[in-house]
Amino acid sequence: MIDHMKAVWTFRYFWLSLVKMDLVTRYRRSVLGIGWSMLHPLAMTTVLCVVFSHFNADPTKPDAWRLYAQRTLAGLAVWEFLRNTLVLGCKSFLQNEAYIRLSPLPYGIYPLRTVMGNSIHLLITLTVLVILVAVLGTVYVQPTIWAVFPAIILAMLFGWGIATIAAFATTYFHDVSHLIEVAAQAFFFLTPIMYEPKLLIDQQLGWLVTVNPVYVFIEIIREPLVSGIIPDWDRYAYAGGMTASSVALGLGTIAWLQKRVIFQL
Repeated sequence: MIDHMKAVWTFRYFWLSLVKMDLVTRYRRSVLGIGWSMLHPLAMTTVLCVVFSHFNADPTKPDAWRLYAQRTLAGLAVWEFLRNTLVLGCKSFLQNEAYIRLSPLPYGIYPLRTVMGNSIHLLITLTVLVILVAVLGTVYVQPTIWAVFPAIILAMLFGWGIATIAAFATTYFHDVSHLIEVAAQAFFFLTPIMYEPKLLIDQQLGWLVTVNPVYVFIEIIREPLVSGIIPDWDRYAYAGGMTASSVALGLGTIAWLQKRVIFQL
């Protein structure tokens, strides 16, 4: 496993060039360029604010919609990062078949390509969120913003692990990518993004909040940015455990199947 990770680092200039190529190809001849990456979460936040903010707003606070907008945008940013990393990661090997056949590069490079591309979009959206907090929220950016960076690193590592597993699964069973898309759509409504966790807790579904790995990452990224609160240590411990498990399973899958997956491409 350690040797594989060293090999990934050795070829860092290669996969960084792939990430750059993906961004250039995706936004070539576009007026807004990479700014389009912010359009979906911003548009969704606007729609959800118009439709749902009054259900979640505190009637004693006339500006409660502002906090709802900030929390929703943060939740959507993290959700889209993890969702796109998993869905696009499914085809990491299939789309890079030419590289795999031509050169015995570390297999971890290809899911990492997907993770890094989505990470750039995540960072751009969170930057917009910081500006939104400064304009609509408190006058100053929350002093707890430093806590976001280790949380983002954990989310990236977690995303790499699940993308790697999904890439191998999809190579053997191509329907996996379609099943994941359907499951992700359903999972979105089970994740407290456009509503407060209290709604699930009141319906005796609090366990969905407790064990939901996506919500944990949303929480440890959103709370320091929007509320100025450092989540409890057990949330970080849970996120760290999920990340360690994801990375270990990803590396284990590579060690198990890297010599056989070529025959499935």
